Amino acid sequence: MEEFGVFGVFGINGPPQKLLSAHGSCRASVAIPASVHQVVLFSSGHWGERICVNAELNDADRFPITIGKLTPYNKCLSWEQWEEETWTNGVTLTITLEGGDLVNAEVAKTGEEEEEENTCPNGAQEKTTPVGKVKGQGKSSKRLGSFKEETVHYVFSSVALLISPSARWGQTLCPIDAQTAILIGGQGARMQFCKDPMWKLCTEDMSWMAAETLAEGPTPETRIGHTATFDPDSKRIFVFGGSKNRKWFNDVHILDTQTWRWSMVEAQGKVPPLAYHSCSMFRGELFVLGGVFPRPNPEPDGCSDSLYIFDPQLSIWYQPIVTGDKPSPRSGHSACVIQQRYIYVFGGWDTPVCYNDMYMLDLGLMEFSAVKTTGKAPSPRSWHGSAVLSDTKFLIHGGYNGNNALSDAFIFDIETHSWTEAALPQLSVPRAGHSIIAMETGSLHGFQEEGKSCRKTLLVFGGGDNEGNFYSDLTTVAVKELLDAL
Repeated sequence: MEEFGVFGVFGINGPPQKLLSAHGSCRASVAIPASVHQVVLFSSGHWGERICVNAELNDADRFPITIGKLTPYNKCLSWEQWEEETWTNGVTLTITLEGGDLVNAEVAKTGEEEEEENTCPNGAQEKTTPVGKVKGQGKSSKRLGSFKEETVHYVFSSVALLISPSARWGQTLCPIDAQTAILIGGQGARMQFCKDPMWKLCTEDMSWMAAETLAEGPTPETRIGHTATFDPDSKRIFVFGGSKNRKWFNDVHILDTQTWRWSMVEAQGKVPPLAYHSCSMFRGELFVLGGVFPRPNPEPDGCSDSLYIFDPQLSIWYQPIVTGDKPSPRSGHSACVIQQRYIYVFGGWDTPVCYNDMYMLDLGLMEFSAVKTTGKAPSPRSWHGSAVLSDTKFLIHGGYNGNNALSDAFIFDIETHSWTEAALPQLSVPRAGHSIIAMETGSLHGFQEEGKSCRKTLLVFGGGDNEGNFYSDLTTVAVKELLDAL
């Protein structure tokens, strides 16, 4: 069996105190005496596929002091008590290891007599590598307390290995640079909201890393039908709206991808709670169009035809003056920003009608117009995926037509106003509520060869077939090959 390593808390002169070393999912808590000035949590050994180790430090009133996460790239966490602070009644360190088999155990921690060798559950001996001495806070050094005759009760449960996101739909996948995209939210089988709501995708090798606790600050509540939009100038992701069961959101959460900190905006102006709207970034502002909003009972939920703009600089919502022929109320539609001048809106639904019409918003004139198209157009649909492929073309794939999920794909050319059906054998499974992004991906080795540009790649994740099946697959398609095949 695979050796995992040892997680421990240690003092100045004492050996690492074994907290957990398991092939199962484990949650353990240990009381830290008030005299302790520094807490260190570390791992040694092979990580394997166990990448979700959450750590939470709480005071006596269960108030979270800080939350951290051990990953294969960061195998040590430490907390220090500053001189002006006080842990009068001590603190509690709670750690959760996710992944593995079902194991049941109760382990008594030893005191200073504990040997340096710790026994793993599989019976193998693993030598604990000393991490080194730790200096206490202040002038005098103190040990991390005595652990004699204390018992840690391990609560094990069977949890699937989390090496990739669970199956879901209604999530967002947001690229932030050539090597990284961020997955947020979603709902899976039996209408259960995902317990692993945030992941980081590394496009160098298409690997996933659980990221729900990597960032500090108030994390958005898990939801579906929201939008996540990246501003390349400020390097921030803006999460707006969505719904969870009968709860609707009109909040704005911002993730600063440079500091990895969440913040929640206290915005001025009015914007209704919305889900399945579209959100486009233009000159640093968010353009939110349409969406479903809750109406007072007994009326059913309704769709919006309004355009709202959020200005992050002033933290204010406002409605612009728009002229022309605007789209009818709808949700589940798509919106693509082309040439940093136009927003093309396609499809959507307003119960019981699905649409396949096209509208264009000229961002310079703030004027809507209906687009007359040629060629074979996509059938009416909502909850489809869309992505900008070039300065003149964008893709529509899949969606839901009111009865069935779809798997076909079409490319629209804004110069000729024509539709062309595209063959995507990699995406033959019908799906709706999935995520599609087109991004410049870096090389497999993390650097760009001289004279060669990054390749543009279409990434498709998740979705469902409206028959109770949800997906967690990630499919990649080279944009150049897709356009060359037209």
